Amino acid sequence: MASSLYSNAQHVDFESVLGMDDPGMVSMFEALVASGLRGFLGCPAIVYEDALVDFFENASVRSGVVISTVGGQLVEISEKLFAETFELPIDGLGDLSEMPKDAIFGARSIVSFSGEPISLSGRKNQMKMPFRLLCDIVAKAISVKAGSFNAITVEKFSLLSAVVCGVKMNWAKFLLVF
Repeated sequence: MASSLYSNAQHVDFESVLGMDDPGMVSMFEALVASGLRGFLGCPAIVYEDALVDFFENASVRSGVVISTVGGQLVEISEKLFAETFELPIDGLGDLSEMPKDAIFGARSIVSFSGEPISLSGRKNQMKMPFRLLCDIVAKAISVKAGSFNAITVEKFSLLSAVVCGVKMNWAKFLLVF
């Protein structure tokens, strides 16, 4: 299972994409940077693929600390260490159920290809191209895959809304949940 989670990971080369000649794409990636996810999404994990698989296969959570072994060594990762390592913000929402409804409503129009608010039970082809890519990044790097990558889920759209609308998230708390 860990290897299937890892194979869906995304690495974003921010220097390259921020220099693109596409204002919509650049704007979307600037929103990702502003969200505080640059350190997490820009980390080239492929170098450590075997260690990551080993870590996830042996991981458990005890008292808010992820404990595992990698290469026979005990590894403990707290939310604070995780946040510091990936330069993640720790202020803000830690649970998607707290997402402001006005942010979700606003994002439904902002990302829409047609200008009409998109359906939260629809497909990502309803979105402008930069937000289709953002939907893929959210689905493959931030949330656990459930169903089709083309389907819009409430969880994926809530995360997308946080980025698009600048909602402050405690990304460390959200990303370190197993």
